[in-house]
Amino acid sequence: MIISDNLNTYLIIAAILLVIGLYGMLRHRSLIGMLISSEFILNGAALNFMAFNRFVAPNPAVGQIYTLFIMGIAAAEAAIVVSIIIAVYRKYRSEDPEQVQDLKM
Repeated sequence: MIISDNLNTYLIIAAILLVIGLYGMLRHRSLIGMLISSEFILNGAALNFMAFNRFVAPNPAVGQIYTLFIMGIAAAEAAIVVSIIIAVYRKYRSEDPEQVQDLKM
């Protein structure tokens, strides 16, 4: 699906995803909110790779490989972070990062 035939459109959308992710990382007070915000940042990076792949790169496979790599990292990150959040919640009965002072288990 092609939204636009202009590279700038995709770069603006990726920048918006990056800003939403950074704002969420700074603003959210829960670990789940921070995880979702980091996913926004990774999706913005993947969109940049695919946009440059479509409009600039001579070899179309390079951007797709980087995007698949980012998707794999995002999936692994989500699995690890959710398991850490569950362990922290079991220990401290809170997911608020400010209430968790000591991370020794």
